[in-house]
Parts: sequence; structure tokens; C-alpha cells
Amino acid sequence: MENLKIIECPRDAMQGISEFIPTTTKISYINEILKVGFDTVDFGSFVSPKAIPQMRDTASVLDKLDLSKTQSKLLAIVANERGAKDAATFEEIDYLGYPFSISETFQQRNTNTSIEGSLNRLENIQNTAINSNKKLVVYLSMGFGNPYGDDWNTETVLKWASRLNKELGIDILSLSDTIGVSEPGTITSILNGILPELPNAEIGVHLHTTPDTYQEKVKAAYDAGCRRFDGAIRGFGGCPMAKDDLVGNMPTEKMVEWFSNNNIRTNLNLTALNDAVNQSNYVF
Repeated sequence: MENLKIIECPRDAMQGISEFIPTTTKISYINEILKVGFDTVDFGSFVSPKAIPQMRDTASVLDKLDLSKTQSKLLAIVANERGAKDAATFEEIDYLGYPFSISETFQQRNTNTSIEGSLNRLENIQNTAINSNKKLVVYLSMGFGNPYGDDWNTETVLKWASRLNKELGIDILSLSDTIGVSEPGTITSILNGILPELPNAEIGVHLHTTPDTYQEKVKAAYDAGCRRFDGAIRGFGGCPMAKDDLVGNMPTEKMVEWFSNNNIRTNLNLTALNDAVNQSNYVF
């Protein structure tokens, strides 16, 4: 059976909300998500509270998560070595996630360093992950284009994916549509370029979408051979820089519905997923 992995990203959904979501609300919501059976839950981040105030309580949230009845693994986002070291102290965390931009301008704006600086930073974070028995997931930000005029094409994406995989030994890479510009054609061409070149890497997609284009994007990625998909319940969060206000994260429940309609097994508890969707009404 194909090993389809669905990653739920409540952290991505919540982080851009300016009004602070109470810690107890986050805990209740993520505990509902943990019952669904997602491969991984991107639950929080260890970044500067000044940069992302919403995530300042990540350690407190983690302390109250019920991991006794879930198979889901936990992922926390980090943006530098300090964040990686903080996250690595928690045994419950399985994955560290790092946003590596292939747009020079966005890398500077997002993590205050150049792409080469980010590469050096990533090497240190990889060492921290290895030494603490964590796996590193690297998100190729601006993976489907950027708004700054920086070079972007399939070859650029493949160049950086190859360097990360072959030089740093990073074997989980997620192509991130940071500004919501991915289209079926580009999704297909990028995956067709990368998957054969990096056969030992796990290549995922973190797509953003409007309410009426999610099906064609999921189909393009799946048909091209992708088996790792990020989503966020009801499509919350996503693209602060997108030109279209309707662009958000890939809505998990819609994505799961597409898989079910196409006889692709997700092995998720659909009743628990529905409960989590209902619980989201108290969060957002």
C-alpha cells in the first residue's frame, strides 16, 4: 500500500492571527487533531516572541498535549540555531522544521540572513537534530515563484533541493507555495524534475490555494508521485503576501475528501477529523 502522509499544520493556521489565542484553547484544539491519525502535526514554533507573538506559549502547549493515544509525530518550526536547541530539549518533538528560502530577498526578510548564511545555519541545525535524535524537515520557501523578481525556475528549485539533500543529508524536503502562485503545470514540472533526481529523499508539498482550485493542485501533485501533503483545517493561515485574499492553506478536510473520492486511502479517523473541524470554530 502506498505510504500517503498527511501533515496537519495548526501552527501555520494560528501564527498570523494578531489576537492571542488562549493557551488552553490551543491545547484543546491540538488534542482533537491528535485523535485524527495524521502522520505529523506541526503544532508550534520556537522562534522569537517578538517575531511571532502567537507562538510564545509553544512549550506550555506541548506540556499539556495528550500523546498517550496518538500515532502522530510532532513537528516544531525553528528559524535559527537557538530555536533548534530549545526545541531539541523536548523529547516529545520528533521533527524540527526549517524554512529555507530559494528567494534571496525573502530569506533576508524572513530569517535575517542570506541564502548562503541560511545554508550555514541549516548545517548547524542539522547537527543539533542529529545529536538530539530528531529529524529535520526543510521547507523550500518560495518554491513555486516569488514576488521580488529573484531567479526562479525548475532548475533553481532542483539546485537547492540537491544541495540540501546531497551536501547536508536532509532527506525530507517540502516544496512551499509561500505566495499562492502554484498551478498544476508548475507543480507537475517541479515534481517531475526533483523526484527522479532525489530518489532517496521524501519530497512533500505545502500548497496554498483558493477555495475552488484545491482539487487540481492535489491531483497534480499526487499524479506526479508526491505522497507527502501539508494542510490546515478549513484552510486557515497561509499567505500574508498573496495578492488574492481568498488564498490560504490547503484545507485538510477538502484534501482528505478528494483522496476518498478517488479511492486513495488516508487511514484517518474521519469522525475525529470532523470533530477537529468543529473544534476549529472555537479557535478562529
